[in-house]
Amino acid sequence: MSSTELPFVPPATVLPKVAPVRVGEGERIRSVGLPGITLTVRSRPPAREGLPPALYVHGLGGSSQNWSALMEQLEGDVDGEAVDLPGFGDSPPPDDGNYSITAHARAVIRFLDASGRGPVHLFGNSLGGAVSTRVAAVRPDLVRTLTLVSPALPEIRVQRTAVPTGLLAVPGVAGLFTRYSKGWTAEQRVRGVTALCYGDPERVTPEGFRYAVEEMERRLQLPYFWDAMTRSARGLVNAYTLGGQHALWRQAERVLAPTLLVYGGRDQLVGFRMAQKAARTFRDSRLLTLPEAGHVAMMEYPETVAGAFREFAADGANSDSSVGGSDKRDGSAGASGEGASGDGRDTATASSDGADATTVGS
Repeated sequence: MSSTELPFVPPATVLPKVAPVRVGEGERIRSVGLPGITLTVRSRPPAREGLPPALYVHGLGGSSQNWSALMEQLEGDVDGEAVDLPGFGDSPPPDDGNYSITAHARAVIRFLDASGRGPVHLFGNSLGGAVSTRVAAVRPDLVRTLTLVSPALPEIRVQRTAVPTGLLAVPGVAGLFTRYSKGWTAEQRVRGVTALCYGDPERVTPEGFRYAVEEMERRLQLPYFWDAMTRSARGLVNAYTLGGQHALWRQAERVLAPTLLVYGGRDQLVGFRMAQKAARTFRDSRLLTLPEAGHVAMMEYPETVAGAFREFAADGANSDSSVGGSDKRDGSAGASGEGASGDGRDTATASSDGADATTVGS
């Protein structure tokens, strides 16, 4: 094995036992076996029968727990499930060791096909946003609407604060970082991640911080933790370099589902300037900007994101193209509904507390 290769990861059947993942009040966890993968799925019983299905896809280094707050906010609106991508959360590594964007998208598609729940309201954050974009492009029959929170789509000028994450894709860097950070406590690691991902780390409650530390301690016991992180980061970087029909921005152009875009003004991983490009690229889009939010707006401002989705989904349900199409609808997500832009794409800018959202033309 060369020095640039990643270490062998034992099959899931011989992995060591670690503490179980946390299951929040009102949540359920189950394991779903599919060809080549086993996925852990987090869900909340819907408030009533007959609600439309939704699926939530987390970002790099995250898990289904990243969606718990938004799932609770929307339990009266959708029948929600959140998936742990292979190698993350409580899902074991994929049998083939493939962590590319295409492989993650294939996992989501296999799950949706097996569950028969499509078309769903599909949510994606960061890496999960790129995965969800690919799913919506190649399988429009599975996606009712698409909601992307800081989607990791290619940027020409990457923010300096995002460079260390991208460097994980470079052979050997993960090993160097592992040795460098060997003495770091789980608490120190969580503080670093929180500072990077939140617009205001003070919004994390003491209880939430404690849960995050417990989860970090659990993950660090998994022998495939860095392997999954590294290979997924490499898969994302590789996806950025693809051209032709497989290019992520080209696939974004092909998405038929109505799309809600959510960007944070303090995002250190996905450039806020990409919001307007995304709004121009997704053919039937609505843009919500949160000036005080960071990379995980659904965790920082779940009430605001939920309100934006409700208005967005309600408009879709009242149109003839709620499962797809290229019509441009008026109104704004989570805002007052005034002043849609001339090209049919709406831009809503919400205040940091989510209580005073106003619409501006894009």
